[in-house]
Amino acid sequence: MSKIRVLIIDDSVVVRRIVSDVLSGDPALEVAGTAAHGKIGLAKIPQVTPDVITLDMEMPEMDGLATLAAIRKLYPRLPVIMFSTLTQRGASATLDALALGANDYVTKPANVGSVAAAQQSLRDQLIPKIKALCAKTQRVEAAAPQQSVRLARPVTIARTISSKSSIIDVVAIGVSTGGPNALSELLPAIPANFPVPIVIVQHMPPMFTKLLSDRLDSQCKIEVREGAQGDAVLSNHAYVAPGDYHMVVKRGVANPILLLQQELPENSCRPAVDVLFRSVIDVYGAGTLGVILTGMGQDGLRGCEGIREVGGQILAQDEESSVVWGMPGFVAKAGLADQVLPLNQIAAEIVRRVQKGRLANQVPSVS
Repeated sequence: MSKIRVLIIDDSVVVRRIVSDVLSGDPALEVAGTAAHGKIGLAKIPQVTPDVITLDMEMPEMDGLATLAAIRKLYPRLPVIMFSTLTQRGASATLDALALGANDYVTKPANVGSVAAAQQSLRDQLIPKIKALCAKTQRVEAAAPQQSVRLARPVTIARTISSKSSIIDVVAIGVSTGGPNALSELLPAIPANFPVPIVIVQHMPPMFTKLLSDRLDSQCKIEVREGAQGDAVLSNHAYVAPGDYHMVVKRGVANPILLLQQELPENSCRPAVDVLFRSVIDVYGAGTLGVILTGMGQDGLRGCEGIREVGGQILAQDEESSVVWGMPGFVAKAGLADQVLPLNQIAAEIVRRVQKGRLANQVPSVS
């Protein structure tokens, strides 16, 4: 198999060198070229034909957002991974980049003066994302000649696991790579009178989750907020786990409440989907609807196994609409999902299942 060709666009000579050294050290990767700013990078794309681009946010001549917009016009399917900083400004710019079509992001090493630490950070963050994004691109391109056949198949893959009649009392969502855009499509379709709470783990660092929840709140009919210690878990509200904290649901006096903790990461993640899902099962049991959206890795798989064991329901995003079909793919392949759906059908299915359970359990009035 040919190596994955990477074009590095960054104005820092030090960062370009560190990234180049790290990528060159992986036998599956090849540095196709480097560029000091966006204009040079755009000119190099047809010359070096990269499979993926790493793109710095702040550069002279042409910054990351302007470069990304130009790339998306010329090369709509070319994967782009943004380099972000762990600052409020960096987080805001990253969310803008994702909305413009960036596939993912990595945070820059906090101290590039420590070369070894910077290199390890990039090995842990960047290389897996490059491989995951390019693996999907290669599968899509390989299947392109059969596109007419694929489109003839039903887009909804229904897998009825067992008959369920319990009322759904909570919706628990796990999502990672591609998540901000997925949530921006799903949550605004939830009606204002939605009768149950929604709890969410989106793999993101601190600051990013607060800005994401604020943006989602401005787009949605329900209230969306970053979860805080002791928050009451209320219907028609959605709670996003804060970066670097596990979020769990516990029984409260009047309503369940949220607790935040910094116990060890699970699946290399904090917050972790499995941690949230376990707590939701403890409180809501069979009344849990788990939803696994686009993302790398298999965080959420064990949690979905738990939901299935107590008689809850599970939806998973399909491969075609996922940026990376890791998390939902593991759930689907394990046979845990009641339905595997494209992203644009998931909100309607959530609402349908929540409403159906309530209608089915209504007691007829006596006239």
